Amino acid sequence: MTELVTFFFVALSAVFFVVDPIGVVPIFLAITSNDPPDKIRQMARRACVTGYLILMTFAIFGGVIFKIFGISLGAFRVAGGLLLMLTALDMLRAKRAGTRTSPEETEESARKEDVALVPLAMPLLAGPGSIASVMVLMSQGNGRSLLFAVPVLLAVTITFVAAYYILRAASLVQRVLGKSGVAILERVMGLILAAIAVQFVADGARDLLRAP
Repeated sequence: MTELVTFFFVALSAVFFVVDPIGVVPIFLAITSNDPPDKIRQMARRACVTGYLILMTFAIFGGVIFKIFGISLGAFRVAGGLLLMLTALDMLRAKRAGTRTSPEETEESARKEDVALVPLAMPLLAGPGSIASVMVLMSQGNGRSLLFAVPVLLAVTITFVAAYYILRAASLVQRVLGKSGVAILERVMGLILAAIAVQFVADGARDLLRAP
């Protein structure tokens, strides 16, 4: 039971920090600056629901992807860890939101009628880093017991519920935290995510060395 609880907190930390809804707040405000409150709430809800479905799909069917492409768990752990490390380094430099979309994409999004699916859901919330994270976590859990899939799915659910309320109150979050507060949180989360990335790489390297 203790191991299951520990795995849940690891999964929740990894998923929440790589989805990083707090880091999305500035760009969310930028691309919805001309929209009324009702539309902003609607876009936040649609983006989070879509992002949630994307991650849940990859979490549940990620094993099938491994088999189709003949990818070993060890190789994917290393790849996922390296991708997370790049994300963590961006967060440590407080450049998280800016690296997920280019300035041109942000400007184009501000002119679009609906930005809930692109770029909010994908790639801002459910990007390559978060997809790789849930697939690696699910493979780690299933390697122990099917019961360990529950913490990962629960972590994804909690993350997107939190993401919805954070984006819904994006203006308040930015006023309370300020740019400095957001940057500090980004760096703290980046540090923890970097440690998780190193663990992913270490586990993957150990698996590859054991392989015949």
